[in-house]
Amino acid sequence: MMKKKSISASKASLVLFLCQMISALDVPLDSKLLEELLQPPTITQQSPKDYIVDPRENIVIQCEAKGKPPPSFSWTRNGTHFDIDKDAQVTMKPNSGTLVINIMNGGKAEAYEGVYQCTARNERGAAISNNIVIRPSRSPLWTKEKLEPNHVREGDSLVLHCRPPVGLPPPIIFWMDNAFQRLPQSERVSQGLNGDLYFSNVQPEDTREDYICYARFNHTQTIQQKQPISVKVFSTKPVTERQPILLTPTGSTSTKVELRGNVLLLECIAAGLPTPVIRWIKEGGELPVNRTFFENFKKTLKIIDVSEADSGNYKCIARNMLGSVHHVISVTVKAAPYWITAPRNLVLSPGEDGTLICRANGNPKPNISWFANGVPIAIAPEDPSRKVDGDTIIFSHVQERSSAVYQCNASNEYGYLLANAFVNVLAEPPRVLTPANKLYQVIADSPALLDCAYFGSPKPEIEWFKGVKGSILRGNEYVFHDNGTLEIPVAQKDSTGTYTCVARNELGKVQNEVRLEVKDPTMIIKQPEYKVIQRYGQVSFECIIRHDSTLLPTVIWLKDNDELPDDERFLVGKDNLTIMNVTDKDDGTYTCIVNTTLDSVSASAVLTVVAAPPTPAIIYARPNPPFDLELTGQLERSVELSWIPGDENNSPIRNFVIEYEDGLHEPGVWHYQTEVPGTQTTVQLKLSPYVNYSFRVIAVNEIGRSQPSEPSEQYLTKSANPDENPSNVQGIGSEPDNLVITWESLKGFQSNGPGLQYKVSWRQKDVDDEWTSVIVANVSKYIVSGTPTFVPYEIKVQALNDLGYAPEPSEVIGHSGEDLPMVAPGNVQVHVINSTLAKVHWDPVPLKTVRGHLQGYKVYYWKVQSLSRRSRRHVEKKILTFRGNKTFGMLPGLEPYSSYKLNVRVVNGKGEGPASPDKVFKTPEGVPSSPSFLKITNPTLDSLTLEWGSPTHPNGVLTSYILKFQPINNTHELGPLVEIRIPANESSLILKNLNYSTRYKFYFNAQTSVGSGSQITEEAVTIMDEAGILRPAVGAGKVQPLYPRIRNVTTAAAETYANISWEYEGPDHANFYVEYGVAGSKEDWKKEIVNGSRSFFVLKGLTPGTAYKVRVGAEGLSGFRSSEDVFETGPAMASRQIDIATQGWFIGLMCAVALLILILLIVCFIRRNKGGKYPVKEKEDAHADPEIQPMKEDDGTFGEYSDAEDHKPLKKGSRTPSDRTVKKEDSDDSLVDYGEGVNGQFNEDGSFIGQYSGKKEKEPAEGNESSEAPSPVNAMNSFV
Repeated sequence: MMKKKSISASKASLVLFLCQMISALDVPLDSKLLEELLQPPTITQQSPKDYIVDPRENIVIQCEAKGKPPPSFSWTRNGTHFDIDKDAQVTMKPNSGTLVINIMNGGKAEAYEGVYQCTARNERGAAISNNIVIRPSRSPLWTKEKLEPNHVREGDSLVLHCRPPVGLPPPIIFWMDNAFQRLPQSERVSQGLNGDLYFSNVQPEDTREDYICYARFNHTQTIQQKQPISVKVFSTKPVTERQPILLTPTGSTSTKVELRGNVLLLECIAAGLPTPVIRWIKEGGELPVNRTFFENFKKTLKIIDVSEADSGNYKCIARNMLGSVHHVISVTVKAAPYWITAPRNLVLSPGEDGTLICRANGNPKPNISWFANGVPIAIAPEDPSRKVDGDTIIFSHVQERSSAVYQCNASNEYGYLLANAFVNVLAEPPRVLTPANKLYQVIADSPALLDCAYFGSPKPEIEWFKGVKGSILRGNEYVFHDNGTLEIPVAQKDSTGTYTCVARNELGKVQNEVRLEVKDPTMIIKQPEYKVIQRYGQVSFECIIRHDSTLLPTVIWLKDNDELPDDERFLVGKDNLTIMNVTDKDDGTYTCIVNTTLDSVSASAVLTVVAAPPTPAIIYARPNPPFDLELTGQLERSVELSWIPGDENNSPIRNFVIEYEDGLHEPGVWHYQTEVPGTQTTVQLKLSPYVNYSFRVIAVNEIGRSQPSEPSEQYLTKSANPDENPSNVQGIGSEPDNLVITWESLKGFQSNGPGLQYKVSWRQKDVDDEWTSVIVANVSKYIVSGTPTFVPYEIKVQALNDLGYAPEPSEVIGHSGEDLPMVAPGNVQVHVINSTLAKVHWDPVPLKTVRGHLQGYKVYYWKVQSLSRRSRRHVEKKILTFRGNKTFGMLPGLEPYSSYKLNVRVVNGKGEGPASPDKVFKTPEGVPSSPSFLKITNPTLDSLTLEWGSPTHPNGVLTSYILKFQPINNTHELGPLVEIRIPANESSLILKNLNYSTRYKFYFNAQTSVGSGSQITEEAVTIMDEAGILRPAVGAGKVQPLYPRIRNVTTAAAETYANISWEYEGPDHANFYVEYGVAGSKEDWKKEIVNGSRSFFVLKGLTPGTAYKVRVGAEGLSGFRSSEDVFETGPAMASRQIDIATQGWFIGLMCAVALLILILLIVCFIRRNKGGKYPVKEKEDAHADPEIQPMKEDDGTFGEYSDAEDHKPLKKGSRTPSDRTVKKEDSDDSLVDYGEGVNGQFNEDGSFIGQYSGKKEKEPAEGNESSEAPSPVNAMNSFV
């Protein structure tokens, strides 16, 4: 494992690698900074040292590198330059050093065997790859041979040789029969490591002619078959028993050499009758714990992850009842080179000092050699700032020409290690990467962290100031972090203000301001309290809060840490929760949680539901605590606890709760152990090792819990291995080059003994790597450094103590650290849907460029200018986030007739990637807002002067203004409405020829080509004549109504229909019609004829949530019509009423009705056939009353009239009376539908039930007209 090197103060100039340092700041890195800084090449990806390729496929030799400027690549083959331009079969990928050798179009893999090495070079140095040995895999056929049958006597031993052909890599051997079934193996018959099949003794059932050895070559996915071998066993009586002899290995001793970290396999197979049993020991020591495994019926000893300590003599002993035999294998563990300290990149400033350290170990000790830019350092160009001292290069007073890439090679006879490390000499003035004027908000008395992410070379010094001219911050009330962050451990209200960060080095100085706001904490000043309530009663919990006025709190109620039941009995108020008609299921703990964007508080209370007492004399209470606790039958893992119950206080004890205290690890803390029924007074308790137990018992009845009993005597259990491993094991990188492994530590009693530690193991997934392990204690986190960016790892954490290890833990998958995404989304397109809504599309980025968990995409959009005003304003960017791998989204809330820009960025767990190029789009015109003001001045006898301001939001090009006005008399009756159209460039108007001393009401609005905007109203009065005497006029002092006229048009709208009513003054028998259309639309008015002379009509088939315009007219009377009215239909509402059409009793009732009708029809049919006549129809025709004839069904109006108080239209959003209420629990309207790109849906079941009626006229009604007949389902739904 790589260890961090501690650097003394005299060498503090050794700074972190640039990318590591910037990543540690946890802020986005300006792309211009990367473009300006030079960097030597770094090899980022290369093929393995021993590269076995498939001879049937193209050969790809990887070599990827990064650097600034981008490096160029070259190759050597077998130590000499490899000119790829002279070989038509070889190409190099663009902007890469990866070679592709075309085998599938005529090339031969054998011709390209050899040793390859890649060099990446730019003006700052050259990095080299490992020596990559290319060898094509081989799967040769078995040589033909004549196999004689094996005739063996029963009880003798037998070896069937496989001798597979030599392949690359070696094949996997297995034995099967002609039916491709594996041959059964046992202690008597088994396969050796060399592939041969060994029989310790043969039996008659071993006779067969199809012993077949197969060799599977995984690399080429081929299987070769040996010719079948025949075995015939003949019996002799009696069968002679034999003492053991070794079939393999031969002799009494042998030797074995294995490399450190590999798997050691030792084998002993013996012959004998009865079948011998194998046993393994290590002379002078023990077999290693947790790394030793026995395979092949204990004939194979397997030790994983061997080290030098595993060297020694291993003895296998084969024994049966007749004797034994043994063999000693002398094992020597050697080691290929492995890193102690690998060299790391240096970023230095001119004149600074630094060191490169390369330390490795191995057996034998490896030789260390240095290279500079791929050339042995002895013959490399001299550098006066460089001095080589064995495994260390010392740099003194470096200059920019000292930049280079150095290679360290550590090698012995078993392998080599090669590492590149560059020295990059940079001179850069300070830069602050934290955004200017960034706002930080914290709660009072909590820490505040103000960032000042910076970069510079030499490393800048950071100073903080408060205010514009404040003094430098010092003292214990501040903490200054190495990454530039200022920490205020306990922020107070007076900490609010502007803070300035100054970064300076010898090349310059830069500063940045951030703002801090300290908010008041959120508090629950009135908490819910414990309540006991009888069944079917009502209970209320209070939760009154106090919070910072600038924060918006949200209050959530939970029951037993879960959502409240979906039940109408639960009523959530502003600061309370009320439960109506309480039942036993409501018993539990209720929690009030208050959340703001900065903090969260909660409080809980228990509700106990009890039965109503049968008589006032009986008092129910919690039970008295149990007593006289006794421990018996003490064992290592169990004990029996008994007790005597206390008084149950008129409520039977339902159960007993047993709790325990661990006096060794957590004295004074009681934990839940178990519970038993109230009829039981003894219990067998399971115990854990290494715990000092005390127990207590709590009785529970319907009222509540008793006080705990007195503790029992203490009982200390013995130590043992841990039974379990840490939980919640995770692997999440905090930096692009590390893996942070975390886990939940075992509790004290879970350790099962002293000396609790953890064995942390990891290896890269899908890569043929061995496990790397480390043992730690007293921590729950371990950081693995030097990992590739965002690759999967297999992780496991195993507990151990002084007595041994816990069971083998399960593996989890984690990922090393994320880095910022590399590319921006492409092909960004915008489709404008209407004046306030647009849809944006983009192409997803390749997943490999995300370099982390794809969280979604962010769309930044902002208004550039208004097309009507052509004036720019402060740009306020808006952001919408679309989760997951979405490629489109909706942009709501746009301003009409404006120019917008947007860009798209991909987001991972690290942050945002680069932005796509800005996309410009424009929104079309909309209706304007109301005029900014309307003033009426200069009243005279017959004129008024009107002045107005243009709309604040014209939302397009104004085409005109519409002025409507009408007189108002002393009883507030309105006169005729006059309409005037005014050019858009006017801002005042003088109205003449008005009545003197008359009040007028004015309605004023603006228009664009799309339609009319909202109106503004005003009232004014003309003056009397100068003498104060009214001029004689007909109806002076009262506005005479003009006949005919239609006034007071009112609407009451539901989801899909609206009731239109009006008042009419004029000749009788007028024929009315209703015209309507979508407000703001240019479409023609739709016309509906009113049946009769009624003064109301129902418009059907409307769209929910839509604004409509409506007017009423009369035909045959100069074509006059009313003024326009605007209404909006309600949103579609989901009814919670039960559809009784699906209820069993309703279906039965309908079936009975249908049966009666059928019987009646049959009777009528029979009687009619007999000549019977029925005068009912004739009577109806004779006494027909035209005033009571039913209305046409398509009219759809309501025929009932009520008194004047009932003539109140149902306003939008209001509720109908309680017996006809259809509740709508939640709003169907949400911006989530835009942010997540999900289409909103409305549900409509026609259950909106309301009654509209016309106002009673002074004249007699013309007739009673019935309303439209409702369906049986809706009729029943309206009945309560």
